Amino acid sequence: MENPPAAGHRSAPPSAGHRGAPPTASGIPGRMAAAPAPVVAPGKLLAPAIVSLLFALSACGGESIAQSRAGGSLVTGGAIPEVLATVGGQEITLADIRTRAGDQMDLLDMQYFRARSRIVESALETVLRERVLLAEARGRGMSVDELVSAEAGGSFDPSELEVEIWYQENRGRLGGRSLDDIRPQIADHLRDARLREAASLLEARLFAERGVVVHFEPLRLVLHNEDAPYLGPKDAPVTLVTFSDFQCPYCAQLVPTLKRLSETFGGDLRIVYRQFPIPSIHPGAFKAAEGSLCAHEQGRFWEMHDLMFAEMRQLAVDDLKEKARRIGLDGRRFDECLDSGRHVEQVQSDMREASRMGVTGTPALFINGVQLEGGAVPFETAAAAVRKELARLGNR
Repeated sequence: MENPPAAGHRSAPPSAGHRGAPPTASGIPGRMAAAPAPVVAPGKLLAPAIVSLLFALSACGGESIAQSRAGGSLVTGGAIPEVLATVGGQEITLADIRTRAGDQMDLLDMQYFRARSRIVESALETVLRERVLLAEARGRGMSVDELVSAEAGGSFDPSELEVEIWYQENRGRLGGRSLDDIRPQIADHLRDARLREAASLLEARLFAERGVVVHFEPLRLVLHNEDAPYLGPKDAPVTLVTFSDFQCPYCAQLVPTLKRLSETFGGDLRIVYRQFPIPSIHPGAFKAAEGSLCAHEQGRFWEMHDLMFAEMRQLAVDDLKEKARRIGLDGRRFDECLDSGRHVEQVQSDMREASRMGVTGTPALFINGVQLEGGAVPFETAAAAVRKELARLGNR
């Protein structure tokens, strides 16, 4: 089962403030993304939900955006030469401009490629479903929903016990609302999740029977995780990278999800922690990031990670030193590391890479380089994405 979108943390640019997550139409908290281009690599992923995306199809027609339906050009110029201008015979080149505006240019490129990839992927999903699922349904004289129900062979309605279990597992992200307040929304969500799961299984079977081969791959980023702490085998087929802030409450909500993912997927998953503190709204987060890397020097990053998230209101320097001793670190060695500031550059490097990729919120998750939207997504959402990636790689 898949949970509704989880709240995320608005990690605004340094001068901005912190916003909470607004409620969705269902009444279950919505997600917020959270500040500042990488090498791009290919990948492929098909979403399971059977949804109409005809608008995306219309946005991805066979014509170039620069051409009208009559074949005329909508734009002129726009090509950027290597030499942009000369002053008394001295050239001003594109490389000169990149020293002034390179970060903005890279971010704009990333936004374009990400939007383009999503549009193409959505349109492709719609065309495939029209040609496979819709054709199958018509051939059997039923609607797609009826076809999915027949394939599942049972009701999608959750029991009262399942609703209560879901509520208990997710009550920390529901803003203090009682079960009675949101019981109908939870039931609707669980019903929709089961429908999507059944549709995904049906889709996979029909695609295999009809020899569907997907050559398109969504935007996939290359992340430089060489010095970052990680959990799981280094050579695991799937790598989940989380950019996080030790004073972000939504990042704290993700901690049990990451543990459960590690337990569920074992050697198939590596979880990498990257630093993205937001000092403008979390004044202790940057030093806490340094402290986590000092613990990493002694092989105890994850113990420090868990303790800092559990006690995120106590992250002053003295608190960090006390925590280090509580988890059994060499106190003097930890103090020297934290006081020296030797991990400042690594924290800043993580922040720069995240910003160049367009990350604007914590936690920000990437699965084999593909961003998983939604911030602090629930376990079911993250697990489904990992399973899809394993299936793409042929591991399961």
